[in-house]
Amino acid sequence: MKSRFRFKIILCLAYLLLSQNLSHDLKSQPKGYNYDESKVPDYELPLLLESDLGRKISTKEEWISIRRPEILNHLEEEVYGKNEIPLGPFKVRTKLLETGDSEFGIRKQYSITFSRRENELILNVLVFLPPKIEKAVPVFLGLNFRGNHTISKDNEVIITPGWIRPGKGVKNNRSLEEGRGIASSRWDIKQILSKGYGLITAYYGEIDPDFDDGFKNGIHGLLNPNRKQQPNSGGSIDAWAWGLSRIVDFISIDEQFDHSRIIVIGHSRLGKAALWAGAKDERISMVISNNSGCGGAAISRRKFGETVKRINDSFPHWFCPNYKKYNDQEETCIVDQHSLLSMIAPRPLYVASATEDLWADPMGEFYSLQATEPVFRLYGFKLISSWHEKLNRKSRVEKFKQDRMGYHMRDGKHDVTSYDWKRYLDFANHNFPNDQ
Repeated sequence: MKSRFRFKIILCLAYLLLSQNLSHDLKSQPKGYNYDESKVPDYELPLLLESDLGRKISTKEEWISIRRPEILNHLEEEVYGKNEIPLGPFKVRTKLLETGDSEFGIRKQYSITFSRRENELILNVLVFLPPKIEKAVPVFLGLNFRGNHTISKDNEVIITPGWIRPGKGVKNNRSLEEGRGIASSRWDIKQILSKGYGLITAYYGEIDPDFDDGFKNGIHGLLNPNRKQQPNSGGSIDAWAWGLSRIVDFISIDEQFDHSRIIVIGHSRLGKAALWAGAKDERISMVISNNSGCGGAAISRRKFGETVKRINDSFPHWFCPNYKKYNDQEETCIVDQHSLLSMIAPRPLYVASATEDLWADPMGEFYSLQATEPVFRLYGFKLISSWHEKLNRKSRVEKFKQDRMGYHMRDGKHDVTSYDWKRYLDFANHNFPNDQ
């Protein structure tokens, strides 16, 4: 009891330090939402180690056979939806389109074509590998927001023909040449390849365009253009997670890649998709959530920053219709986001936040990861109090890692930076030594 009391004191001190460091100009955050930690409601998280029938879960075998399937089913039924995209009706073809030398290594471009009757969907996959390959390469896999050509200034990277959200380098929802490389700061290709890892990416909108049209586009439209979504039908996040797993299919049969070290990473809404893909696809060896926020890593019951109602109102196509039941009633849901994070155990899991990204609730992301500790303990891994003691309020950037769980809160805004990549690479090396 004394150690538990001491742990709570440490946690309170950590909160005081973090609260000081999270102050910033709230004009950058949408108005009308809570950004005050003192106004977070009291809440109780759903128990991870107690079954729906009240059985206490005390071993990893019980977790695997009883509790994990229950939680996964609840996440499907109430949040992300059940997948309705079986591979059976499709023909799948993979083709190498182009290969050559890039600035930092080897570039390869593939197409994965899904066809059904007269319809087809083409997913363009961009691969960067280290310049010298002596054995199978471990890879980071992540979807991008505006097309493969935006992550690098390489003139040979194919410009996506798909629908793009309005923004720089886009006209009439189509990409322009001037958009080449505009997102390169988020993909530190040089650092990734220099550490012996490969990078694989694809444009998420080629899987399912990110707007609400009743699921007549993307992979859902290919399956059944006239489908009517059921209360538990999967939305766009489920589709993007499905797309990540189809790229894992490709990785898993290609000997140039290390099949035991497939690391899925996602930022913001694509962080939500990365976590959901990792929850369902255990071929994924490690999952990284970067500023994934509401519906991703952050605890919904905190009602801090973006809320379930706001995300459902703004993006009605992301989740299953059942999730709307929890608008302004987050505390009534049978799961919360720590439930999602627990699905990754015992595989390495990294959650990252940013001090100025209050919309994504960095404290809620941290507490959510912390709440998964009981599950990781079943496998012999644990969180330790130094996660709290080592907070550095001057620099506001500090790395925390213990065995299979990793976290950092970076100074700055909603973004992916070279600092983030350095932490992810360190964590990957910690869990996947280079001598494998």
